[in-house]
Amino acid sequence: MATPKTLQVGIVDVQCGEGVTIVQPSNVYGCELAEQVFVGPFVEVQKHTRIGARTKVQSHTFVCEYVSIGEDCFIGHGVMFANDMFKSGKPDPNSDNWGRIVLGDRVTVGSNATILAVSICDDAVIGAGSVVTKDITQPGIYAGNPAKLLRAL
Repeated sequence: MATPKTLQVGIVDVQCGEGVTIVQPSNVYGCELAEQVFVGPFVEVQKHTRIGARTKVQSHTFVCEYVSIGEDCFIGHGVMFANDMFKSGKPDPNSDNWGRIVLGDRVTVGSNATILAVSICDDAVIGAGSVVTKDITQPGIYAGNPAKLLRAL
């Protein structure tokens, strides 16, 4: 019987500001966490990602490569960021082809939302379970699949 290859979760090559908290087990690597960032358990934050000051990322969230999250954001439980849009009908192994994801400051993302390769402006609220497929350019509350503006803020 074959022996599986095993990889350890861990915190590797992370630039951290003062007062960062990472709850284990988490897999956080090749990224930047500004001061007072909180990362809950069972979170993965991949390389080329930046999380702004005082942002909280709750448990079971996946933050893929090339994501920029602003300051004072709240990312709920089980949020998925995805930027390989499978343009050829299958996963693209070349990360240079992946989209980029940018969240402004004071963005709140509800639990189990999915954020695709988009930009979200400052002061937006994304409802739980929503799927954001297009840029959000106006502060407001958005929900649904695809996420639509429910009301301006």
